[in-house]
Amino acid sequence: SLELIDFKNALEQFQNLVEKMIIQKTKESSGLYTKDDDEIGYDKFYTATRTFFGPAVKDHNIQAFFRKIMNNPDERPDWLEIFGCFTGESGGMPSESKESMVFLVSEKRQIARSVVRRKDVIKGLVKVPLLHFTVTASQKGVLTVFNKQRKSFFNYSFYFHQDTAWITGCDFLPNLQYVVAVTENSILLWDYRSKESKHDGFVIKPMKNCLRCVSAVTVADNLAEDTILMGDDKGYVYLLTMTSDDFLMKQSKAKKESRFKFLDSKSFNILKRKLHDDWVGKVKYISALKRFGSCSTDKINSFVLEDIRRLEDNLPVKEFSVPKGVNDFTYCGKAKVIVTGG
Repeated sequence: SLELIDFKNALEQFQNLVEKMIIQKTKESSGLYTKDDDEIGYDKFYTATRTFFGPAVKDHNIQAFFRKIMNNPDERPDWLEIFGCFTGESGGMPSESKESMVFLVSEKRQIARSVVRRKDVIKGLVKVPLLHFTVTASQKGVLTVFNKQRKSFFNYSFYFHQDTAWITGCDFLPNLQYVVAVTENSILLWDYRSKESKHDGFVIKPMKNCLRCVSAVTVADNLAEDTILMGDDKGYVYLLTMTSDDFLMKQSKAKKESRFKFLDSKSFNILKRKLHDDWVGKVKYISALKRFGSCSTDKINSFVLEDIRRLEDNLPVKEFSVPKGVNDFTYCGKAKVIVTGG
């Protein structure tokens, strides 16, 4: 079991293995690699990972991690991905009498209808209280709106087919009434109210860096537009303001059979500012404070809490240093505290 393994040592060995694979793949792409006994193929990677972590990792997670590195060695996957969570094949309902060992809850409900494909995983989940529904985004491109009516759940799904890019986060734009999601190289916008089978989505691309997270800015100043915050793998935080006119005026001449209308990212005024020296793990606009927060595993600039206008200039920002960085944060209005998790 995982308790019997020196996890820190195992993780260091695993990261060294990944580094060797990336170097090997980079040399192969440049034609400088010569095969030898030290070549790391899938069998060797699988055996080593099993040795490091034992049964704590599943076969399909090892396969997905290996494929991710081989397809795109420049965008290194997070080691946490090796410990993915997937629903079992049995699909059985959990026992109602079984209580959680961590949280005691009065009621648990499982939506039986699957909204993700096999070997897929939910990467974003957002509640929209005013409209009484929940938005989810899966890693492989399934966007879903769950609408609770008459004590039942109805869902509307939208599948974005992509080559190797995975969805990394989602949110809901309250004024434009669009679901927004980000992949490693693009921004997706979905009109969930559209009943048409085609032309119900927009894709803004290309994005120079790999987008890791997204958040809508909820302000009541202008009901005809929405502002989006995003973070990437280079420590930049982006600010993009959109109106309904953007969908009409900036779309390219896509083929009629295409499900999406493509928008050139160069036609938008996307502001960005480098706030961290590592991946941006989360961005969030805290309306009660009229500030946005962003966090990173950067141990120097771990957490930033600032006015959104600081993304438009180079004035100093309020930043906090946390050993080993910050992976997540939230704000509690009742206690008036921000809690971070590293």
